[in-house]
Amino acid sequence: MKRFLVALISLCFIPLCAYATPTVFISTNLSGNASVKSALASQSLLLDIEKVSDDKVVAVGEYGHILTSSDGEQWQQANVPVQTTLTSVTFYNEQLGWAVGHDATILHTTDGGNNWQVQHFQPELEKPLLDVLFKSPLEGVAIGAYGLVLRTLDGGQSWQNEFHQEFLSPDDKDYLNELKAEDETAYLDEISYILPHFNRLVADGRTLFLLGEVGLLAKSNDFGLTWQRFDEIYRGSFFDLGRTKAGNLLVVGLRGNIFRGIQNGAQWQQVTSGTTALLNDIVFGDNADMFILGNNGTVLMSLDDGENFSSRIQSDGKALIAGVWFKNKLIAVSEVGVKALKLPSK
Repeated sequence: MKRFLVALISLCFIPLCAYATPTVFISTNLSGNASVKSALASQSLLLDIEKVSDDKVVAVGEYGHILTSSDGEQWQQANVPVQTTLTSVTFYNEQLGWAVGHDATILHTTDGGNNWQVQHFQPELEKPLLDVLFKSPLEGVAIGAYGLVLRTLDGGQSWQNEFHQEFLSPDDKDYLNELKAEDETAYLDEISYILPHFNRLVADGRTLFLLGEVGLLAKSNDFGLTWQRFDEIYRGSFFDLGRTKAGNLLVVGLRGNIFRGIQNGAQWQQVTSGTTALLNDIVFGDNADMFILGNNGTVLMSLDDGENFSSRIQSDGKALIAGVWFKNKLIAVSEVGVKALKLPSK
C-alpha cells in the first residue's frame, strides 16, 4: 500500500486505550478544493489499489486521485472533494468504501467508489493516515504516523482518537507518568509523537494484525482495542503481512527482509529474498502463486508457500507500491501510475 510514502515520512520527521478523545468533522464547503480531473491521473503517483469485486478495482494516490476500472486497463476518475494525497483504500462490500490520507483525511463512498464525501479532516495534526479497515458497515479503524489511531462505531459519522500505551517501553511509561503529573499540556504534546508509525492493518479471520516501525508486529482479537506484541524479529519496519496457502504467515519490510511465521508466528524464519529493496506488498495469485512487490521495480515470486523466491526486476526500476490479482493479471500501482506487470517465468 502506502509503504513507499512511509519511508519518506520516516526520513522527514494498556489493555483498553488509555487516552481517547472524540473528533467529528462535517464537510460543508470543500468543493473549491476538489480533485481535478486529469487524463494522466492513471499515470501519476498511486499508493494503493483494492479489488472491490470480480469486475471492479479502485486505486488511490496523489492530488486526491481515485480511479476505478472494470478491466484493469481503462480507468475512470471518481468525484473526490479533496486534493489531499490518499494513501489507502478499503471496501467493506461492493458499495461501501473508505479512503484515507494526508491531513488525517477520511473519505467515504456509498456507490462503489464513483463519488466520495469527507468524513474526517484534521490538518492541524500534521499526520497522515496510512491504512483503514472496517469489520462491519459501522465499526472501523484508521491508523497512521506516530501511532495515530482513529476509531468509528457509527460508520464514520464520528471518529475517536486512541492512544495505545501498550506499545510504550517501561521507561517511556515512567517518563509520561512523571510528565503528566508536572505538565498536562506537555504530556498531551508528547504522546502525539512518542509512538512509532503504524503502517498496516491486516485482517485474518477474527485476528487483526498491526505492522509498523522499529520491528512493530502485533495481533488483536478484539479489533484493535487491545494488542499483543510479537517478540522482536528485527529492528526495521514491516509493511505487509499475508497468510500462505499452507496457513503460514509471511511478513515483509525494509532492505529485502522477509520472515515466515510457523504456527501463527510462534516461530519465525528469515527467507532469502535476493534483494535489498524495500518490500511493500504481498499479492496472492491463482493456485499457489505468491508475489511480493517492492521498490526499484522489484517483483518476487514463490511457488512453494514462501520458502523460496525468484525475482524479475521491471525495466523502468520504478517503485511498485501495491497490487491485486485481477482478471488473471497482476495489476500494480506505482510512482508512475497503474501497471499490468509482466510476470516472472515459472
